Amino acid sequence: MTHIAGVTATTGARLADLTTLRIGGRPRALLECATAEAVVAAVRALDAAEIPVLVLGGGSNLVVAGGDLDLVVVAVRNREVEYLTGADDDRLVVRSGAGLAWDDLVADTVGRGCGGLECLSGIPGSVGATPVQNVGAYGVEVAQILHRVRWYDRATGVDEWVTPEALGLAYRTSVLKNTDRAVVLEVEFRLDPAGRSEPIRYAELAGRLGVAPGERTDPSVVRRTVLELRCGKGMVLDDDDEDTWSAGSFFTNPVIREDELPTVRSRVAARLGSAPAEQMPAFSTPGGIKLSAGWLIERAGFGKGHPSSSSPARLSTKHTLALTNRGAATSDDIIALAREVRDGVREAFGVELHPEPVWVGCHI
Repeated sequence: MTHIAGVTATTGARLADLTTLRIGGRPRALLECATAEAVVAAVRALDAAEIPVLVLGGGSNLVVAGGDLDLVVVAVRNREVEYLTGADDDRLVVRSGAGLAWDDLVADTVGRGCGGLECLSGIPGSVGATPVQNVGAYGVEVAQILHRVRWYDRATGVDEWVTPEALGLAYRTSVLKNTDRAVVLEVEFRLDPAGRSEPIRYAELAGRLGVAPGERTDPSVVRRTVLELRCGKGMVLDDDDEDTWSAGSFFTNPVIREDELPTVRSRVAARLGSAPAEQMPAFSTPGGIKLSAGWLIERAGFGKGHPSSSSPARLSTKHTLALTNRGAATSDDIIALAREVRDGVREAFGVELHPEPVWVGCHI
């Protein structure tokens, strides 16, 4: 692969050094691709040779097995940013290479006085992963601000731009999640050039900002406040803080049918009392009733830092929704803890939690 322009090949790399959980064995090779064209050429050649491929961005949403891995890692490293005018609704469009660190793009747009991405500040990973996951936080999802995605369709061999409708975006998912269908090369987002944030919908954030839900405000103030909130929960990467050695929020917030809600509240009441049952977070969504995974985990008996200070894999001491590596954890340690938490919530409340990370060579 060294003959492909823009590709740097390395052997002996460890995915533990390339993922935020700091877990993972050695692939057959690591191919770092500096351009979108290099990504396409590398993936096309590997597919033609029927060699298993792991496309890697920021490595923030992976649980990877240890040992020798029978795959080649294609690391997406194109990081160019361009601002475009002429959006249909007079918004500015920013185009970014999929390999750019997501928060670098957020910081750049906010620094230019543009609103749109500020509520998604501090999220680890790359730009290319955001539409795959339909990343969201503090009341904003990528689906609300996405303009277009350039992808390489591995089945057809076509490199093309598509609209959000082609992605099947839903809560923390898309048609690309957990599939090898396509590789994201570039992403475009719609921004407000007038310096207005997205409407502030998240109650905790609105309270910190001193604005009413639904109001807009200065994107730079929103970004600073979001970063403060995330840091307080150990959700901003920090080499010196093991609470951030994680894959972010490990479980998605479960969505249940509306007719299931009374049963869940009844089980909460039986375990915790009527007041907590009434106070349990539950929000109506197009797909049903969304519950809080973090709330359920804590009320099922899994406190911050569970199971003990000597365990290699623990829940974050700041935020029970993150499973963390305390320095020596393996994928088996993370899986065991994930199963314990998942099964405990199911037993306590009858609610099934689903993990958000992508599994490589292992599974829950």
